[in-house]
Amino acid sequence: MSRVSRREFLALSAAGAAIAGPGAQAAQSSAAAPTLSSVTRNVQPIDAAEHGVRLAKLQGLMQQRKNAALLVEAGSSLEYFTGIRWWRSERTTAAIVPAEGPVVVVTPAFEEPSIRETLRVPAEVRPWKEDESPFALLAGALRDRGHGGPLAIEPTTRYFIIERTVAAATTKPAIVPGDELVRACRMVKSPSELALMQAANDVTIAALRHVHGHIRAGMQATDILAAMVSATGQLGGSHEFTLVLLNEASAYPHGSVKPQQVHEGSVVLIDTGCSVHGYQSDISRSWVFGEISARQRELWDTVKRGQELALETARPGVAAGAVDQAVRTFYEQKGWSRDYGLPGLPHRTGHGIGMDGHEPPYLVRNDTTPLAPGMCFSDEPGLYVPGEFGIRLEDCWYMTESGPKLFTPLARSIDQPV
Repeated sequence: MSRVSRREFLALSAAGAAIAGPGAQAAQSSAAAPTLSSVTRNVQPIDAAEHGVRLAKLQGLMQQRKNAALLVEAGSSLEYFTGIRWWRSERTTAAIVPAEGPVVVVTPAFEEPSIRETLRVPAEVRPWKEDESPFALLAGALRDRGHGGPLAIEPTTRYFIIERTVAAATTKPAIVPGDELVRACRMVKSPSELALMQAANDVTIAALRHVHGHIRAGMQATDILAAMVSATGQLGGSHEFTLVLLNEASAYPHGSVKPQQVHEGSVVLIDTGCSVHGYQSDISRSWVFGEISARQRELWDTVKRGQELALETARPGVAAGAVDQAVRTFYEQKGWSRDYGLPGLPHRTGHGIGMDGHEPPYLVRNDTTPLAPGMCFSDEPGLYVPGEFGIRLEDCWYMTESGPKLFTPLARSIDQPV
């Protein structure tokens, strides 16, 4: 469900390594044990031919809409269209994707060799030195390749890049949102993308199964996090995030700063994901350590039925928001709060997923996007009771012509969560 930044994750991991709680020694021993083997050795990344098809589709859409070009900075969309895998910093790496002709990539001069390592489409790389302006180079690329028309902006591109690029242009271009261009390309996944997402989900469910079998009384959230990171890496995934919510913290979708330990009757909620060649998983499991109360079992069973209803409602052509509404209607009939209130389900039923953990469209009441084959989503209609506990179950699925297909099976029961 959730994401933390890489910097936040590293800080959390460091904190976990420094904590020697009652269960830390057992957790670290379990995490370090080389008992798992990679399940992704034969998984292939997206090839240059597919990147070329994506770029051609984007350029065709821009020609139809009479856009001059798309401005896109480092991030998942740049990787999607060009293969370039890079991060964002104060040093701008961005591209002008013209409606016709080769892409122009602007990047720091000392990063050029690294940028070329993952570049998969025909492109000109225009490097800038530390005392030069990348925005002048972007503006120049737009002048050379744009051939008139508005400049579309990839939706996550930072404002300072847009503003300074436009300011550096001799002729100021009109600016238009590029959201629909990107969505039209990225929302529906290809068979190669689905295969990578399947691999990522295979890693995560196997890691969860391994860690579930090693939970012990006295463990802290950081102990369990360390075990998840280790298991994910051994299984061949790049760990992206793990939320470990214990006891009362499970009542808050993104947790609490109050320290918690596993004890008899604890709710253990783990929300975790990894990536394989850039494609993500997102799976949540909740269970009870020790004896299960009637109330815990009732909530778990209700959430499981919510997951099933979401899948039963989702069909090609149905609005994404209808899936969310079907679950809410069921919960309200059970006496849970209306309109995203608590106690109940305060967040959407699910989100799109692919190269980003959260992508459009969303399984939220006001999203009218018709579901189509190839779209991928999480299914996570949790229930939360502040001051007590919460239950979240989450699996990802993709739409087919005949309905949803899960990447991982739904949890069987609170007794057999993985």
